[in-house]
Amino acid sequence: MSFHFDRSDVALPNLAKWFRKQSDEERGHATTLMAYQNTRGGRVILQNVQKPEKDDWGSALEAFEAALALEKFNNQALLELHSLSSQNNDPQMCDFLEDKYLREQVESIEEIGKIITNLKRVGTGLGEFMFDKEFDS
Repeated sequence: MSFHFDRSDVALPNLAKWFRKQSDEERGHATTLMAYQNTRGGRVILQNVQKPEKDDWGSALEAFEAALALEKFNNQALLELHSLSSQNNDPQMCDFLEDKYLREQVESIEEIGKIITNLKRVGTGLGEFMFDKEFDS
């Protein structure tokens, strides 16, 4: 998504910067989880990462709605992992998930929800341009 907003025909640099920062953060989360798994004596088994459903994100609102759906999906997966850890009496894993992921997921969901609300207020075109100018990534 970052590179979509960085294109010359889209030109919303602050949104591009925000999505790039989010991407870096998510990669960091994956690395932390894999390192923790190794620390606990587990094995990391990687699977293919699917590309996004779209290559062209029409509007900022559309992109942030997709980002919100992804954050909610990730949050649900983490909650299920936390539940499984709890069922298997693994308080260390529960603490790890709570400290490193679950709180932050809720904060991210709230942040993206607020961004969506504001993007709905300003509309596309000039509204998105002005939103990007004021957007603090």
